[in-house]
Amino acid sequence: MISVLKFGGSSVASATGMSRVLDIVEKEQGKVVLISSAISGCTDAFLKGDDASIAAMETRHRDIVTRLFTGDERLALQQRVEAIFNELKQAPKDEQVTFGELLSTTILAAKLKTEGRRTAWLDSRDLVVRDDEPATFGKIKTALDTIEADIYVAPGFICRDKDGKICTLGRGGSDYTAALYAAAINADKLQIWTDVPGIMTANPKQVSAARTIPRMSYAAALDMASHGAKVLYAPTVAPAMAAGIDIEIRNTFAPDGKFTVIGAEKDPVKWIGVASEGGNIRLAGAETPSETEDVERASKALAEAGIAAKSIVARGRGLDIEVRPGVLDKALRALHRAFFQQLPVTDVNLFIAGNGAVGKALTGLIARTAETVRERTGKRLHIVGLADSTHYGIDPGGHPELKCEGDYIAAILQQAPKGALFVDVTDSETLYKRYPELLEAGIGIVSSNRRSFAVPYADYAAIRSAARENGAVLRYETTVGAALPMLESITRGTNSCDEILSIEAVVSCTLNQILGDYRPGGGSFASLVRKAQAAGLTEEDPRMDLSGKDALRKLLILAREAGAQLEEKDVCITPIVPPEHFKGSLDQFYAALEADEAELARQEHEAASQGFRRRFVAWLEKTPEGYRAGIGIRNVPPVHPAYHLRGTENAIIVRSAFHPYPLVIQGPGEGARDAASSILNDILR
Repeated sequence: MISVLKFGGSSVASATGMSRVLDIVEKEQGKVVLISSAISGCTDAFLKGDDASIAAMETRHRDIVTRLFTGDERLALQQRVEAIFNELKQAPKDEQVTFGELLSTTILAAKLKTEGRRTAWLDSRDLVVRDDEPATFGKIKTALDTIEADIYVAPGFICRDKDGKICTLGRGGSDYTAALYAAAINADKLQIWTDVPGIMTANPKQVSAARTIPRMSYAAALDMASHGAKVLYAPTVAPAMAAGIDIEIRNTFAPDGKFTVIGAEKDPVKWIGVASEGGNIRLAGAETPSETEDVERASKALAEAGIAAKSIVARGRGLDIEVRPGVLDKALRALHRAFFQQLPVTDVNLFIAGNGAVGKALTGLIARTAETVRERTGKRLHIVGLADSTHYGIDPGGHPELKCEGDYIAAILQQAPKGALFVDVTDSETLYKRYPELLEAGIGIVSSNRRSFAVPYADYAAIRSAARENGAVLRYETTVGAALPMLESITRGTNSCDEILSIEAVVSCTLNQILGDYRPGGGSFASLVRKAQAAGLTEEDPRMDLSGKDALRKLLILAREAGAQLEEKDVCITPIVPPEHFKGSLDQFYAALEADEAELARQEHEAASQGFRRRFVAWLEKTPEGYRAGIGIRNVPPVHPAYHLRGTENAIIVRSAFHPYPLVIQGPGEGARDAASSILNDILR
């Protein structure tokens, strides 16, 4: 077993650092080759070459020796360090930079010897020939075969050229030195010890969210290093790759912490990391990127950060991106966020009741948007329960089949984990009675079933109380206005102690469509009702719409969100047609409606002659005696927000004490897809 360990300048910067290095080395089994850089700052000081810089370095080295050694050993090493500095001062200017590694390795080798380790110091100037790897390999192998030792200490960075002149391998060249030694002796292990926990997805000084890459290929490491990643000197990769030796990038200051292994295996992920030089960014990958999808993803990430890239080009196994140098760090953070930072994923188990148009639209929407939802919200939705009016299925794997008969709610209570969501997309008039059981079990509720919240106020309050007391989710935005945020707007105002003075709501999609299409002489009112029923716009019995019953449920919910403890009996309803029309069969109803055509036409003509349009309005008004509420036809002028409603649009006009101008919300009020989208929003909130 033979290992090559290289330590960077920050690792040997002090007596404490050198002691830490030796602790790491002495734990290795078998023979060890220790390659070291100069102590941090030394190479720059020697490049300056002025007396003050050299004197400061001499003081630092003397202090390290003083702390590491005692007695005669200290004296002997101080003399040796002084002699090396004297050689440096006499050396040609271009060779002075090569003395830092001589000093650090001399101290390390001496300390190992004082601790009784069989140690040999090797002079890399005699063994490493720049640009001639075969000659270098031969010299290194011969030296280690000839010199008996357990630990070999050799300076990195320095070498000779083919003419024998002392020179260097370039900044960062100590990594390359270590790879040359490892390849020459076919080492079992090559470790590069530095001051960061391996190669990271970005420079942590520029991107605080950067994380260690556990494993990467030689090609990926070379790509990162060639484009500005400072942890590894790019030429290091080739000798190790040719010899099939893994490179470990480890942190001297956390020896047992995270690190990176570079080897021959394929990269386990598509994207490796992001590196930069100047305004040039390299997004390194493991495969050829898409010139459309991946380029667009990078462009979008930068655009969202307010950065316009000068160019984004797919090249090799990554993307080359150019930005202005002034926005480099911001661009790196944006790209790292888009390609490497995944939100923690929370699994959300859904038990859906209702498999009609809205239920099917919801399950389809969840399936189609799963990946987008996970990326944007960090939530992974699982439909583990599903029920229609007769059967249900529960499958923790996410594929429930409607095969079981019996009590769906009881099955949920028995199997659902706390934090699961029950989604009610039924039109059941009794399901609300089971809501408290679910909430008390810690199962949240998302409901679009307005019948569940237009119940007697005591039942409504009990549901709200159960949710609050058990810390369970209770959301029902889609019970009024489908995808429009009507309830949320009122609730926010009420919760902030704003007093709701009045509400006007056009919330019957059916009647808005019929009243908007009705033109006397162009088809009877009864025919439009039949058409709406055939299109599925009405309740199963259209009399529920014309009687105002559906609008009543929505008004009760709106009023209760506004703080009014309203009951059905408190609402004055004036139906479009006389009450006696609602008795008897549906055929009798349509016959009576046809008989009323002349009166309905008269009312329409009268409103139109005054410039009005007829709207079916539910209203709530605060008076000194309390809230008054009603539902019925109103003739609205052109200045009224409801005048311009079209088709199945809904609208709400809210006036409050805090705001001098009314809040108006208007938009689509019908459609399974719109409702499903709003329900999904409630699930994700």
